[in-house]
Amino acid sequence: MERLVSTVKCLTEHLLQKHLTDYEEVIQKLFSEVSGLEEFPKISDPQLEECAIQLWNWAVTKNVGTIISKCQKAKVRHVACSLLYCSEPEQPTEGVLRKQILMASKTGRTWLDCKNPQMADYFLRLAVKSLETLYSQLTSRGDGAADITASKGDVEKDLLRILSCQAESAISQGNNHEAVAHVQRCRDMLLRLPKDTAYLSLMCYNFGVDTYNVKKFEDSAFWLSQSYDIGKMNEKYAPGSEVQAKVLRLLATVYLEWDCERFQEKALNAVSLANKEYVSASGLYLKIRILLRCRASDDHIRAGLNEMLEAKISLEMCLSTVNILMSADREVLAFEYLKRVCQHFESSPDLGTALVLHVELLLQKGKELLGKQKIDDIITGHYTGKQLTPQALTCLHVMLWDKASKHFEATDYSEALQWYNYSLSFFKAGQMEPNYAKLQRNRASCFLQLKQLEKAKEAIKEAERCDPESIFTQFSVYKIAVLENNVEKAADAVNAMGRLSKSPVGDEDGLLVSENAASNLLRLAAQIALENEQQETAMKALESLCENSKDEAQVLTALRCLVRLVLSTMEQPSDEMRNVNMDVLLPYLKMAQRKVSHQTCLTAEQQTEEANWFRKIAWNSALQCESCPDRMRDFFVLSYQLSQLCPPDRTLLMGQKTCLLMAAAACLELCRKSLLTDQTEELTQALEHIQTCWEVWKTLKASGNFPTDPTDTLLLLYEFEARAKLNDPKVETVLESVLDLENVETKVLETIAALAMEPPAHFPLLSKKALRVALSLHKKQPQADLDRCSMCVHSLIKLSLPSGVSEVEAHVLEEVWDYYEEALSIIAAAPDDFPEMETLWLLTRAWNTGILLYSLAQYPEAEKWCGLAMSFIRHLGSLQESYETQMSGLYSEILDRLDKAKKNIIMEE
Repeated sequence: MERLVSTVKCLTEHLLQKHLTDYEEVIQKLFSEVSGLEEFPKISDPQLEECAIQLWNWAVTKNVGTIISKCQKAKVRHVACSLLYCSEPEQPTEGVLRKQILMASKTGRTWLDCKNPQMADYFLRLAVKSLETLYSQLTSRGDGAADITASKGDVEKDLLRILSCQAESAISQGNNHEAVAHVQRCRDMLLRLPKDTAYLSLMCYNFGVDTYNVKKFEDSAFWLSQSYDIGKMNEKYAPGSEVQAKVLRLLATVYLEWDCERFQEKALNAVSLANKEYVSASGLYLKIRILLRCRASDDHIRAGLNEMLEAKISLEMCLSTVNILMSADREVLAFEYLKRVCQHFESSPDLGTALVLHVELLLQKGKELLGKQKIDDIITGHYTGKQLTPQALTCLHVMLWDKASKHFEATDYSEALQWYNYSLSFFKAGQMEPNYAKLQRNRASCFLQLKQLEKAKEAIKEAERCDPESIFTQFSVYKIAVLENNVEKAADAVNAMGRLSKSPVGDEDGLLVSENAASNLLRLAAQIALENEQQETAMKALESLCENSKDEAQVLTALRCLVRLVLSTMEQPSDEMRNVNMDVLLPYLKMAQRKVSHQTCLTAEQQTEEANWFRKIAWNSALQCESCPDRMRDFFVLSYQLSQLCPPDRTLLMGQKTCLLMAAAACLELCRKSLLTDQTEELTQALEHIQTCWEVWKTLKASGNFPTDPTDTLLLLYEFEARAKLNDPKVETVLESVLDLENVETKVLETIAALAMEPPAHFPLLSKKALRVALSLHKKQPQADLDRCSMCVHSLIKLSLPSGVSEVEAHVLEEVWDYYEEALSIIAAAPDDFPEMETLWLLTRAWNTGILLYSLAQYPEAEKWCGLAMSFIRHLGSLQESYETQMSGLYSEILDRLDKAKKNIIMEE
């Protein structure tokens, strides 16, 4: 126990510190310490009582504002009250008992406010017990009769408050029987405490409200009856007739909702009594409701309606009554009463509200002719001093437009126009208002359906004047331009719609209710143009949709339409037109690739489907661009990029490989045809495609064998050409890779040799290497192709022969001599099949080499090469005789000169 006292004192001191801001932890510790304290014996310690008083006063000072929460306040009071009772002396004095009563009752009340009735009950019982002890002490006294009487009165007041709290707690826990017992004790005390009549009456009313809200109608009826009866016990201290009427109205409502058939008399009696107590609009209205629910006769209801008009209730309440009459199928009564209401409020500025309701009800019941007559009357009154309020006018416009819209949907355009014209009657000429523009657009739509183009143009002209920055206005302008086949004006309208689509768009008579309203309008614009066979205009609308719509699926659909429209025009045979269409098609496919690759709303299956569709279009388009390598390249690259968005399989990978091969080939073809000296960009791009293709090809080869596929060879050829023209030293490595190929073809090597020397490439050593290997392979064939062999030798000689004095070197001449010997061996193998002109070329180049050496005073070498040239004469065939005659003389002359030159050299020595 000492530990408890010490802990409580320490925590109390901590809580009372001025600088403390976080109370929650200290309060919770205190609450935990005293929980269950009632089970322990009393502790007669003044420190505990002091702590109780300090904590209580602290809670009172923190009661203002939101320094501590209700629950925290309840816990502090709980602790203080528990400590006070714990430290209670064996014979508590009157002062102690009054403290206990105050603290226990207020703690119970606070727990009730925190929706914790179980905790509240404990402290309320403590309060009652202390009250009983105090009352016993007061009764046992014999002196001061007047003081004792006053004190007993105070005790009874406190008891009534505590009993009412206990009743409230019982109600919140669903213990209605217990609550009744507590309230009955309170009623018994009212004879001695008449001033508490209103308090107890209102408390019972609140119980009635609480039980009504949870549909406990029987309990609610009991408590509301109790409230009314208690109020009647003492008229002087009753809540007042207005409150009593309120109680009775709720009682009537309870009977109405509980079982109207069973309690109709009670409901009517309650509401009639309420209206006698205090006449109010809500009471009179409730009476009509009850009469209708009870299926009372028209005369009874008519009497109730008369009461309403005599009571001078508001127009709004009267109109509400009309509505419930209509809902209850008392149509005759409703229109009769509405007519009387209009007469009654004829001078009211709000009369228009009743007139508009009259029109609405007539239209609801299908009485259009009467409704139109009423509208005509309203229009006349509107311009003769009986103007509608803005609210009433708005309601009427909404009603008229709704009626017009329904007729429009039913394709009754003349009738729709008539209802729109009624609305137009309320607008002044030249009025500038968005709704006026909207009305004119709607009228224009009717005129267009009725084939009255000129009237539609007039209506749209008004809409343009009033609201040109509306996308709907521009759409209407567009529709008329299409009908007039005015391509330029239609294009301007589409551009304006595209610009305006960047701003938020409202609804237009329910036509567009999605957040993509602007895109839907552009899609509709394209549809209208196509229906009128204006493809160019339709494409402009679709292009604008693609540029401005945020709906990815809608954009892809528009792109499909654009692609189909372009393809439909490509059936024309003209190459020029085909190229023009290809240039139109390409941006659409590029946009499709971007949209599909960056989509966020499509499912994986939808993305694959879209990518596949556009991939095939790009592929087929590329195949039609044989004469345009730049277009071919772009389409194949797009096809590859789109294929990357599809799940990979063997077929798709084969397509990717082909796309990249063709794109690389197209880049190289562009370089060959280009007049530009700098081809670096194209060649680098070709290399990129080749490297990507290698990766795809490796993946493919890992999935199976491709024994006859030429991809390795083609990739190496393309890579060799690109690197050679970029003067890339890696070109030699590429050649080695070619030579490492299994069963490399001679044609490939000959192509490599040619590419090595094709400007701007210049790799003679690599070219000769390829040619030597090719020649070797030719010779290994069972039946050598002499033409191909001679071509290889020709190329080797051409690459090796010195073209000037500076290139004449012994090892070069030796290399060329070997090639000539190769040529002679080829000729000797098939002298009749060797081309004569090739023989003449070999003869001429050998002779010229000899002459060059002669001019350089290299006489032995000169004689050798001239002699080589002479050895080809016998293989010339038809040209042999003429060349033999010419060259024999020249050769003899050269030999003579050589002899003289040799003698001169000896003499000089």
